[in-house]
Amino acid sequence: MKRQSPAAGRRLPRVTAADVAEIAGVSRSAVSRAFTEGAYLDQEKRERILLAAHELGYQPNALAATLQGARSNLVAVFAGEMRNEYDKEATSALIAGLNAAGKWPVVIAGSGDHARDAVTQVLRYPLDAMILRSGSLATEIVDLCSKLHIPVIASGRIIDAERVDNICLRNHQAAMLAADLFAKRGRQRVALVGGPDDFGATAERRNGLLDGLTKHQLTLAGEIKGNYTTESGYFATQRLLEQANFDGIFCANDAMAIGALGALKDAGRLISQDTSVIGFDDIEMARWPTIRLTTLRNPIADMVTAVLRCLDRRLDHPQAQEETVLLDAEIILRDTH
Repeated sequence: MKRQSPAAGRRLPRVTAADVAEIAGVSRSAVSRAFTEGAYLDQEKRERILLAAHELGYQPNALAATLQGARSNLVAVFAGEMRNEYDKEATSALIAGLNAAGKWPVVIAGSGDHARDAVTQVLRYPLDAMILRSGSLATEIVDLCSKLHIPVIASGRIIDAERVDNICLRNHQAAMLAADLFAKRGRQRVALVGGPDDFGATAERRNGLLDGLTKHQLTLAGEIKGNYTTESGYFATQRLLEQANFDGIFCANDAMAIGALGALKDAGRLISQDTSVIGFDDIEMARWPTIRLTTLRNPIADMVTAVLRCLDRRLDHPQAQEETVLLDAEIILRDTH
């Protein structure tokens, strides 16, 4: 049996600036200047250094540079469980936006002890910031980041804490737009498939719908909570069909609305003719020709722009006053209302 070398499994040593300096015949400081934007260095010497670096496969150690006060450009993103398509689309767009801005996101997903341990581990690195896309561990994460002087940007819910900037949709006003559309369509009895109580948007969207129904003197015909998944929307709507008489149904997100469409069709309801269905978020699936869901657009591009602006502002001015950016939803008319 072949014996394994004592070095087997060990990581090969990284090419260093000293290796490049030796090959190029320059000093270690010259190599550093060659990779520092704006630093003066003779052009011929710079070209020798870059050629040697290319041949050796050398790249400067970005984390080492943070020891001299440089930014790491590492940004942690706590995405939570991402239980529906909007969460996935928003997180994907945020990652792409951070990359385009020269930031390198470290994404943590999930919940409970595993996510908590992952957050603890990632905070050992010199993060420029933490972005919260989920609220399941928000308080714990904010407390840890505060002790480490790591700025936090909360996207999707408002967290009132020092050095925490917030980007949030005006959920209440958005849900009132749904009530306006039900009234315009002539609906009288509206059912609600809401979300779980541990999501900040759930109560805001529910209260907005109720205020809108009151404004138009419409009736809340029934209400059942889902968990923001398509399956939960399907079964919630089945129960509503058994318990309530309604001609419109508002779902607190598109995934549940798509499930509701399936349950209504299985029950023989004619969508738009018998029953209006309005969702929330405007996920990609809502635009499919076989679905064409009327919904409220939760603007992902605007969210990413706001996060990046808050991030730049906070990095340039660490002691700046906390900022809250409120985004507006847009009603998207398709075929289900």
